[in-house]
Amino acid sequence: MTAHEQIVEAVNLSKTYPDGKVQALKDISFSVAKGEFISIIGPSGCGKSTLIKILGDITEPSMGTVRVNGLNARQARLKGMFSFVFQNPVLLPWRRVIENVSLPLEILHNGTRDPNSLLRVFGLEGFENAYPAQLSGGMKQRVALARALTFNPKILLMDEPFGAVDELNRAALDLDLARIWQEIGVTVFFVTHSISEAVFLADRVFVLSARPARLKTVLNISFPRPRNKELQETEPFQEVVRCLRKELE
Repeated sequence: MTAHEQIVEAVNLSKTYPDGKVQALKDISFSVAKGEFISIIGPSGCGKSTLIKILGDITEPSMGTVRVNGLNARQARLKGMFSFVFQNPVLLPWRRVIENVSLPLEILHNGTRDPNSLLRVFGLEGFENAYPAQLSGGMKQRVALARALTFNPKILLMDEPFGAVDELNRAALDLDLARIWQEIGVTVFFVTHSISEAVFLADRVFVLSARPARLKTVLNISFPRPRNKELQETEPFQEVVRCLRKELE
């Protein structure tokens, strides 16, 4: 990876919470290229969410630095380079679907993506005027994804976004995300507890150790794209999953 390809560089990130009793992260360093899809897995409670929050300037590291296109994390956030998708879609119940998707444009007063076209991309055409209470869990998360992309972020930070969705909807959302990611070229950090999901989506999988989390393993995923659901049934795919499961154990 050459320097001009890098969009995110983390150097010696550590995080100890103020009471000093919990050290979440220790000496994590990596570089990520523009347009990469990075899946992050690790034991429950190891600090995956903390890492995402540090990258997006929601939480400050105790030590270490984050650089995004030459800016620090705070400068990058203020320039609108990040967008977030969490497990809870956090839709405003009194706003219709199109109004929820348009919300970042109203707040930031900029954006290059048409909310209606994003709704079509995510299979939500015809639901523009529905309220969140009228949507299924999978549809709500599609609205959250569309909203996250309205202002054309450079980096999409996703913290277990499909964890609360049923298996069939989750598989469909994975396919949607992979397709949209390839079309728009956004850099993605994707936290998940599903090893299979991590492998299916990623260019590289970051494996964190138990707390305090270190970057234990980085595994390149070489399966060609576009990927389909049948890939997950193949022996080479399952072998990668088994390898990562051993790393977690």
